[in-house]
Order: sequence, then C-alpha cells, then structure tokens
Amino acid sequence: MKRIPTGIAGLDELIEGGFPETSSILVSGGAGTGKSIFCLEYLYNGAKIHDEPGVYITMEEGPHNLWWNMQRFHWDLLPLEKANKLKIYKFEPSLDMKNDVENQVRRIVDKAKAMNAKRMVIDSITAFSFWIDDLSKIRYAIYILVEELRKIDCTTILTCETDGRKSQVSRFGVEEFLVDGVVQLLYIPPHRSMFIRKMRGTNHDKRVHPVEINDNGLQINSKEEILWEALKD
Repeated sequence: MKRIPTGIAGLDELIEGGFPETSSILVSGGAGTGKSIFCLEYLYNGAKIHDEPGVYITMEEGPHNLWWNMQRFHWDLLPLEKANKLKIYKFEPSLDMKNDVENQVRRIVDKAKAMNAKRMVIDSITAFSFWIDDLSKIRYAIYILVEELRKIDCTTILTCETDGRKSQVSRFGVEEFLVDGVVQLLYIPPHRSMFIRKMRGTNHDKRVHPVEINDNGLQINSKEEILWEALKD
C-alpha cells in the first residue's frame, strides 16, 4: 500500500509512514485543538517536499485569515501559491444544498481537478452538512464527497467540530463510519493531545500522545503517552 506522508513531526511513525493513498481522514476536535494547523501543514509538506499540489476548502474562515494565522510558522507559503501548488478557496454552500448534494460536491471536486490536486482539506465537514436537516441525507452527502475525491486520487482530510469531549468523535455521529481514518485532537488546558482512533489498512499506534504547537507547526510527541483515563470528559 502506498503511503502519503503528512510530514507532521511525530505522526507518520505512528501510522506506518503516512495516510493510505486516496484515503479520507476525519480530524475531529473542539476549538483550539490545532485542526487548521494540522491540515495546512499536511498540504504545505505535500507541496513543498513531495511536489504534490494541494487544495484547502474552507467553509467558514476566509483565505486571508488562514494565511494570516499561519504567519508565525516557518512556512514559505507564497511561492507555493504562485506555483499553483497550494490553493485556499472559500466555499459558500447554497441554500439548495439539501436538494442538490451532487452539484455541491461537484463544485468542490472541480477545484481539485483544476490543479490536479493530490491532497485536499475540507474544513469543515460540519459546516458542509449544516444546511442538511436529515441525518440520512448528511450521511449520503459525506459518502458522495469522499467517493468522488477518491476517484481522482486525492488523499483527503475532513475536519469536524466537536464540543471537545473525548467521547465525542464527530458532530452528527455518522462521519467516523464513512471515512478511512479518524484522528482526534484534544485540548484540556493547558495540554493538547492526539489519539488515532481508526486507520484502515494500518497497524496504527493505539496510545494518546502529547501535542505541542511551536514555530514550526504542530508536533506530536510519539515517545510519550497520556493515559486515556487522565483525560477529562
């Protein structure tokens, strides 16, 4: 199985070298856990180190804010954007989302096709599904999105907003069953941590590890362990 290295310090050694190619990975967590940093670092490393174009679809925060928020890190983003290796797009779901899921998915997939993207981030799947008021339609929308991106050989991260409790894996309770992998990011002040709950086709690490955000981005301490019982719910 071909692996797509994330380049995130400490992560790849926990998942046999990277995400399985064309897989879909749910990155879930509450506010302040580092989801956006995790995702943009994944795209940045892909473009910078592996020459793999990446697309970041943001449903809420504008591209300008995302670029600005990443200024503290030692990432040379501008040349990659100019070389069409890394793009951030603001996606506005239309009000007919609930009745036209396929068209909404096509709009996203077209962005990836336009630059032959090999990596994609959708931030967040929670916002993508917000306009849909039926759980079965939410499940269908996520399924269609994941499958269409797989067809064009994209390895995709979908973020999911939770209330921050360790027992809440997703917002709607279905997302984790539709993806190939689930990475939970947790923040119990002042400590951040990460738990790989699921990774198909991978003998992944089963422990909770400390996470630090520094000037280089997000770093996972793969040598240290936090007991699950020590995390408040």
